[in-house]
Amino acid sequence: MAKTPRKKNALGRGLGALLEDSNTSNKELSTDRNPAGSINEIDLENIQVNPFQPRTHFDRTALEELADSIKVQGIIQPITVRKLAENEYQLISGERRFQASKIAGLEAIPAYVRTADDQQMLEMALIENIQRESLNAIEVALSYQRLLSECDLKQEQLGERVGKNRTTVNNYLRLLRLPPDVQAGLRDKKISMGHARAIINVEDVDKQLHIFQKIVNEDLSVRKVEQLVRELMAPKAEKARPEKANNSPHRKYEVQQIQTKLSSHFGTRVSLKADGQSRGEIKIPFVSTEDLNRILEIIDL
Repeated sequence: MAKTPRKKNALGRGLGALLEDSNTSNKELSTDRNPAGSINEIDLENIQVNPFQPRTHFDRTALEELADSIKVQGIIQPITVRKLAENEYQLISGERRFQASKIAGLEAIPAYVRTADDQQMLEMALIENIQRESLNAIEVALSYQRLLSECDLKQEQLGERVGKNRTTVNNYLRLLRLPPDVQAGLRDKKISMGHARAIINVEDVDKQLHIFQKIVNEDLSVRKVEQLVRELMAPKAEKARPEKANNSPHRKYEVQQIQTKLSSHFGTRVSLKADGQSRGEIKIPFVSTEDLNRILEIIDL
């Protein structure tokens, strides 16, 4: 009973604390040939890949380059594994080194031996990859989503785990609301994170795809896309204003800028109406109880 809160506190300290904490659990493994907390040469054939690995693609050329380096320099940084049984291990982190070592023809690899349950394995794998690997934006977003849903974290707790503020985390999560084609374009670096953040402010999927194709075909800058999005959204915002509203170009621009920032902050299409006397209203739509709770969490209610 006393171990549970200590593990929770360790999780808040990040990956290092996770590894340290898991190292001190399951003391019965300390009498094994490869005890927890040690560094050992482990046969590659005895290591299983990590089922919680968030990275879905490993560049073959980069792996072969790493394999060539390993042939010359050896493994500089040991991988990390958990012990499942005698001569049976599972990767926690270091899959690129593991795969490259097999390409290099190694039979064994140096590894830190840790103990961890499935929950810790998932958090370790996700946080280690987010912090140490150059994941694309969609992989980061999916990793954040898994930490929220499968590890039962709130956005603020997630931000503490990965060293990001809640707004940054929310901006990544919003990417998962984009159409699959746009997500694939971001993953394949056809568009940037800035492009994607501009596109997501457009509600209509067909318009989102249209803007995406224009970016790819015409090599549009982020600033140009932001302007295009404002032009698409302007007629709707203008129609929603009261007849007595201040319709000067400067006023329209100010309202649109505020509306865009609010939409980005809350991760949903926020509607802002303002009249010439600086009166108006803000509407924040939600599509489910979970979405409402997410918005309330951002507001800190």
